[in-house]
Amino acid sequence: MTDTVLTPASSASAASAPNVSRRRARFRHNLRRASIYLLAVVLSFWILLPIWLIVVMAFSTPDGVRAFPKPFFPSPVSTATLQFFINSEGILRSTLNSVIVAVLAVIISTALAVPAGYAIARFAFRGRDTVRLAILSVRAFPIVVLAVPLAVVFLRLGLFDQVYSLAMMHAALTLPTTILVVASVFMSLPYELEEAAQVFGCTRLQAFWRVVLPLAVPGIAASAVLTFVLSWNEVFAAILLTITNRTLPAQILYSLDKSSDPFKFAGGFFMLIPSMIFIFFIRRYLFNLWGQLNK
Repeated sequence: MTDTVLTPASSASAASAPNVSRRRARFRHNLRRASIYLLAVVLSFWILLPIWLIVVMAFSTPDGVRAFPKPFFPSPVSTATLQFFINSEGILRSTLNSVIVAVLAVIISTALAVPAGYAIARFAFRGRDTVRLAILSVRAFPIVVLAVPLAVVFLRLGLFDQVYSLAMMHAALTLPTTILVVASVFMSLPYELEEAAQVFGCTRLQAFWRVVLPLAVPGIAASAVLTFVLSWNEVFAAILLTITNRTLPAQILYSLDKSSDPFKFAGGFFMLIPSMIFIFFIRRYLFNLWGQLNK
């Protein structure tokens, strides 16, 4: 047998090999991190740039709206475009209708989705997966297919052109998604918490009300945001089921082909504001849900 003799050169190369590997790993990590940040910046600009353009045009003068190229900041800042939109026929009433419909849809959808989601998450009954699939498959039927039957039913029941009937329609459209979101939230909560509450004297209803429901509030709030935004932006059902009590999207769509550019940009701004305000006040629940789902 011959002993291997390490020369100074071979010792240096052997010692530098781990350093080279660490540098390469660090470079790949930094490159991956920079790519993620770059992608996030690109997506942010892709989403925020149209919103910023709508805001700038909404606070520009009507002549500034028609100008090209579009300015990045309104100069001068003016509310003439917004005043023109607000003073247009039917805008204030349709905005109030949109708020009422969206709030009612959130209340109806949440009130039905919480017990339904809890039952799907906590009770093991025959056909539970079939029920979940059936709930999800409701979204497979486009409202266009149901347009004529819905209009006929609403006319026969005396529900046509009513704000509360449109709210029920929006709640029905969003309910499948809301149920599945709420059910997934309840599934993420340990059942042992309810058992511990029952050990200390709570009934099942008290354990749900005092322990489970407070923990599920972020998820329920997220589903409420989803319902509000979907109801606020929904236009086809509003066009189909209303004539005089149109919501804001339906009113804007009805006037779009004969309206000017200032009206369009101000309408887009008014469509954005309520959803952004609603999400702003409920954002802490969304952040809590993000942390909860990452546990």
